[in-house]
Amino acid sequence: MGLIDYFLLGLLGRLYYPNAVIAAIMLLLVPLSAITAVEVSIIISARVNDVRTAQQLGSLIVIPFALIYVLGEINAFPLTVLYLLILSVVILVVDIVLFRLSITMFNREEILTRWK
Repeated sequence: MGLIDYFLLGLLGRLYYPNAVIAAIMLLLVPLSAITAVEVSIIISARVNDVRTAQQLGSLIVIPFALIYVLGEINAFPLTVLYLLILSVVILVVDIVLFRLSITMFNREEILTRWK
């Protein structure tokens, strides 16, 4: 973003970044997505018996976010601030549900004795 600002400052007469879309993505969507990934990993590790299986299943959390990216690139999902805020609220609700679910499913002593 810094290089883009450097090269476009002369052409546009202003800095292109940061803008509202990037702010919504970086300040809302990225942290909420990271929380989602951690919570899904906790739930998966609480249910499987093997570390490798937990790692492989945990990597599947990338699929919904890749789908959102592809939908944004083909303009099926407009990348406007309003839609990004709506998506942030949806991910926040999912995070709250996953947090409650992970609290009920996580049992550290059982996980430590069951994993090989």
